[in-house]
Amino acid sequence: MAKVPGSAKAFAGRWHIVEMDKWDSDFLDLVEEAYLTLGKSDSEIAFGALKGFLDVRYGTRDGTAYAEFSWEGHDENDPVCGRGWAMISTAGRLVGHIYIHNGDDSGFVCERG
Repeated sequence: MAKVPGSAKAFAGRWHIVEMDKWDSDFLDLVEEAYLTLGKSDSEIAFGALKGFLDVRYGTRDGTAYAEFSWEGHDENDPVCGRGWAMISTAGRLVGHIYIHNGDDSGFVCERG
């Protein structure tokens, strides 16, 4: 198992997805409150009818810590997968982008919660 860098601690925990470029807030919380959870073995994302389980890698680019992930899960019971990334903004929010393989993609903003 690869060693997790110290910068990963800043990402750890549950984040509430408060905004996405592609979908409005009513859709985000359709099934449950939209969230992104980053942890050692329990990383996941949920919004709308989508729920995905993440494989996360942490690193630094140009002095900025980031989390990069692939994911797989389901959307309305259909299997889906994709990739994405996130970084912590200067305002302490988590910002990033999620890509659904052969489907939509969207930027997102999360707040601790």
